[in-house]
Parts: sequence; structure tokens; C-alpha cells
Amino acid sequence: MGNSSSDRSGSQGERSDREQGGKEARPNILMDSSEDADLFQREDTKAPEEIQEFLAWQHDLESESKSPTQARPTVFRWTGAAKEVFVSGSFNNWATKIPLNKSQKNFVAIVDLPEGEHQYKFSVDGQWTLDPTGAVTTSKTGTVNNVIQVKTTDFEVFDALRIDSEDTEDISDLSSSPPGPYLQEAYVIKPEDKIKYPPILPPHLLQVLLNKDTSISVSTRSMKDDTFLSC
Repeated sequence: MGNSSSDRSGSQGERSDREQGGKEARPNILMDSSEDADLFQREDTKAPEEIQEFLAWQHDLESESKSPTQARPTVFRWTGAAKEVFVSGSFNNWATKIPLNKSQKNFVAIVDLPEGEHQYKFSVDGQWTLDPTGAVTTSKTGTVNNVIQVKTTDFEVFDALRIDSEDTEDISDLSSSPPGPYLQEAYVIKPEDKIKYPPILPPHLLQVLLNKDTSISVSTRSMKDDTFLSC
């Protein structure tokens, strides 16, 4: 009525065969030697190196993009009567005053500024004064300051002239005298450097045939006149 012991043993045998079949169904990786196993480890070790190279390249790219712009010489000029004139602005965080050099008619200072917009103001004899000839702007605090815009295009001509002068210097270096010591001593003529006489002519060329008398006699007797016969 119930399951016999033979039936139970048969079902257990089928279950064990199924389990073994499932295990055998999994793919097995066969390796001939220990060197084959290193192939998988080498692929895993390459990945971190590639990541490091990518991160280094990304870091260099970001550093180039964040590099400061080239400073450009900018002229600040104050025209008017004064004893001393200074300039200060956002380019130095209003921390210091840069003195202007006095010329015949005005005060001038040349400051290297990065490209962009900069606010500035003159200090004339101790009083902060706006440049009447320059553009003005109002800061966030409501203070009115002069403003200057430094652009790359304003210096393209100077850059071209600088490059041209560098090329000219390179050409002049090539056309100049070669390096080495030079002396100013007078040149002394050596005996072997003196002019030598031409070699003596061979004997058969000593006989000059031109304008030489010949032994051949030539008859100088005049020919008789022609006789004409009349018919």
C-alpha cells in the first residue's frame, strides 16, 4: 500500500543522478599549466593601470583648463596737475597702491593684468578720484569705479611683432660669423706662396714659324698681256 524500500531506494538513486547531472552540466575550465591561470590575473591587473592612466590624463586636462591666463601689459595714465598719483583696483584686491611715474604732462604706470574686466581707481594727492576719460561701473556695494577690459585681440599685433623679431634674430644668428677665436695679425707671405715662373718650353716649340723667311723661290715675272685678234 505504501512505498516499499525498493521504491524509496530507486527514487533516491534518481535524485542523486539528477544532482550529479546538474553538476556535470556546469562548464569546466581546463588548464594545461599554471601559466594559463596567469592569463586571467594579467587581465585583472591591467584594469587598474588603465584607470590610473585615464585619471592622470583627466587631471592634466583639468589643470590646463584652470591655468591662469597670460598677463598683458596695461597702461594707466592720469592727466592733470598733481604731486603724486597711485592706482589700485580689483586686480590686486585693493590691497596696495601702485605709484605712477611722472612725465612731462601726465603720470603713467604699466601693470601686467590678466585678461578680463578689472575695476580701478586713482589716488591723487591722497584723494580717491575717478578717471574722467575712462569708463565707469558701479560695484555691488554701490561704489562707482573705473573699469577696463583687457582683451587678447588688443595684443595680437604686438604678439605678431614679437614673433617676427624672434624669427629675425634666428636668421641673423645663421648669417653671422661662425663661432671661434678670431685674430688681427697681419698675413705673412710664405716662400712657397710666392709666384712661380712658368715652365720652360720644350725645344720643338722654340721654332716660331710666323714671319719667317722661306727657301722656296717665287717667280716675279709678269704675265704677258693678252692678245686680241680682229676678224
